Amino acid sequence: MKREKTLFFLLLFSSMFLNAQRSYKAIAVAEGQKSLDQFTAFLALPNDGVNKNELQQNMDWSTEKLAALGFTTKLLKTSSMPLVVADLTVATQLPTLAFYLHLDGQAIDPSKWEQESPWKAVLKEENNGKWEMVDWEKANSSSHEDLRIFARSSSDDKGPFLMMLTALKTLMEQKQKLAYNIKIILDFEEESSSPGLPEAVSNYKEELTADLLLILDGPMHASGKPTLVFGNRGIASMTLTTYGPSTPQHSGHYGNYIPNPALRMSQLLASMKDAEGRVVIPGFYDGITIDDTTSAILNNIPDEAAAIKYRTQIGSIDYVGRTYQEALQYPSLNIRGLQSGWVGKQTRTIIPATATAEIDIRLVVESDPKKLISAIKTHIEDRGYTVLDKEPTADQRRTLDKIVKMNAKISYPAFRTAVTSKEGNWLSAILQTYYGTSPVKIRTSGGSVPISPFVNQLGVPAIGLPTVNIDNNQHSPNENLRLGNYFRGIETFMAVLTTTF
Repeated sequence: MKREKTLFFLLLFSSMFLNAQRSYKAIAVAEGQKSLDQFTAFLALPNDGVNKNELQQNMDWSTEKLAALGFTTKLLKTSSMPLVVADLTVATQLPTLAFYLHLDGQAIDPSKWEQESPWKAVLKEENNGKWEMVDWEKANSSSHEDLRIFARSSSDDKGPFLMMLTALKTLMEQKQKLAYNIKIILDFEEESSSPGLPEAVSNYKEELTADLLLILDGPMHASGKPTLVFGNRGIASMTLTTYGPSTPQHSGHYGNYIPNPALRMSQLLASMKDAEGRVVIPGFYDGITIDDTTSAILNNIPDEAAAIKYRTQIGSIDYVGRTYQEALQYPSLNIRGLQSGWVGKQTRTIIPATATAEIDIRLVVESDPKKLISAIKTHIEDRGYTVLDKEPTADQRRTLDKIVKMNAKISYPAFRTAVTSKEGNWLSAILQTYYGTSPVKIRTSGGSVPISPFVNQLGVPAIGLPTVNIDNNQHSPNENLRLGNYFRGIETFMAVLTTTF
């Protein structure tokens, strides 16, 4: 009898919880529709990450909106741009839930955007494979789910910030009690590798500590299922330059005689990987094993191979791991840019003076970035190059056979929170109950966020709670946010903010 009574109350609680949560959907859509004017006003503020004046305007706008909701805001000064920390104390005995977002954006090329301005948000719907502008009034229709807002930072990362603001405002107006004290951490230099963040964590431990940090950045899984991300890769970068003649020379006069720096750079870069895309530099993958437990976690993530191939229009893949998710468990070596001579209408028949390669190295928890950079340097030296950290002198160019200038920078390491952590189980239960399906649990995301100092120095567990569509074109022209994701994100935050650990 006792067991039946317990089961009854569990079922009753579950039913009450589901009914309460389901009621959020209609509220979130209605309030989300009302918030679109505010969202477009925020998107109208340019936020190029290299423009401090633009970033200051975004800082002023966001702090004003948080203050209006009762938050106490504080600037954490660093040698770079300050962080904004906003606190809302509900009750001193409650745990503190922190949210990390960034409000800076990537640079734009207006000529590549299919609208008047990347800063003037437009609403579009897909018609026979093309995106066509529609009136904003259509966002209030019942068929709004697949409409998209096109503007810079709509997904990365102003969209999640407006979802959070709208969720908080709605809960306060509905007089729903928040289950936590809330801390919102706004970064205005994430797109520049957050140079001030490690310094801020060291200098402002009390202001930044929390019981859990949720990262509101990055896309959901390609399946569209609720998603949790338990780790992100870190990032290091490197610039390599090879040298030919002191000034470009006529290829007719000197071809076959003066070595071409572009060819040498190509050969050097090609020597770092095999034909299937695996790095061949000794020690690059040291310390990484995919055991049975890890394999089980990775195999529970819906396969994305076909979707990635279709979306990116590729015919083959690299084989660093057996699957896409397994590949993300290893550090990557990526050529993100090459420059030498001229192309297109500017092409000229010359041997270039230099060739430059920009490289990024995505790090995993097991990676030692200093060792990886040292291994790359040794690999270059083993191919007969003298490696310098500054421009070679005229004498060095005349006397040394092969020269590479190498400059490397470690931005931040990787982090990972256990998929089976209590915090992960809590979030999984919320998403499972609310959406009726088990969330996709990603062990390591391919992207990088500068969160490792919180985990490594403050001991704060961190988990990503992405809300935006995966095909959002972040960092690219025609960045967009699916309207259904915007409304659903508001729902998700309402559920999280009102559900205790």
